[in-house]
Amino acid sequence: MAKTLTFGIMHLGIAFSVTYALTGSLAISGAITFIEPAVNTVAHYFFDRYWEKRERRQAGTARNHAAAQRNHANLAGA
Repeated sequence: MAKTLTFGIMHLGIAFSVTYALTGSLAISGAITFIEPAVNTVAHYFFDRYWEKRERRQAGTARNHAAAQRNHANLAGA
């Protein structure tokens, strides 16, 4: 947990520094420093939901393929 917290603080510091270097504005730098992680968190939530559905779909396809192969083998042996 300490490593994660330290990385989060470092990320905020880098975001602020880079934005300030590009804009020269404390207000814009401060806003971006906190808005970007909030937007990224929401995007990550939806990305995780998409990824879980994708994995379930792939698992279902693999199961269906294996069942079809078993059925084919059973028919060939009959």
